[in-house]
Amino acid sequence: MKERFHNRTEAGQQLAQALLRYANRPDVIVLTLPRGGVPVAYEVATTLQVPLDLCLVRKLGVPDRPELAMGAIASPDICILNHDIIDSLKLSAAAFAQVVRYEEQELARRDRCYRGDRPAPDLRDRIVIVIDDGVATGSTLRAAIAALKLQSPAQLIVAVPVAPQSTAKLLKQEVDDFVCLKQPEHLYSISLWYEDFSQTSDAEVKQLLSQAMAAIAL
Repeated sequence: MKERFHNRTEAGQQLAQALLRYANRPDVIVLTLPRGGVPVAYEVATTLQVPLDLCLVRKLGVPDRPELAMGAIASPDICILNHDIIDSLKLSAAAFAQVVRYEEQELARRDRCYRGDRPAPDLRDRIVIVIDDGVATGSTLRAAIAALKLQSPAQLIVAVPVAPQSTAKLLKQEVDDFVCLKQPEHLYSISLWYEDFSQTSDAEVKQLLSQAMAAIAL
């Protein structure tokens, strides 16, 4: 793989350079999809000196191939489906419902774990930059976009290190701006675009959020 990112930190540092026009603006906020998007977004938010918070979304993975998204869910009651994959699998309604129930529980757990009693930020009339560590089918980010649009932001921007050309074209139509460092014709797997794609832990998520809040407070 040519010109891979060393890790999510390096990807975030490079992505931040593409977003410098949003630096030091009081109306800008960075939101990230945990867990893998958090190290990327941390570098962006601290470089731009803007707040960092979470956009809680869960991919609906195929039961025996969890990396393959058949859709995604987000609060409140947002569900985006990849009908081509669902139809090709001939998955039963019961099996699909089981995946949805599990991911709804995980969504609630992450909200409690990462945010605790802290309220979600008010996004009305703000410029919202949504960041993940990469995009494959786009189902998860499309669920995030649908949920965020309900909160009436002034602008909605998606910024990612890597996305396939077909998904990038789709996402560009749904947001005010789409920033992507690498757009291969075929992605295959996000992990192939990183030398180190080790899993981000809950503890790392909470630590980076705390550090970001401290950095902005200085």
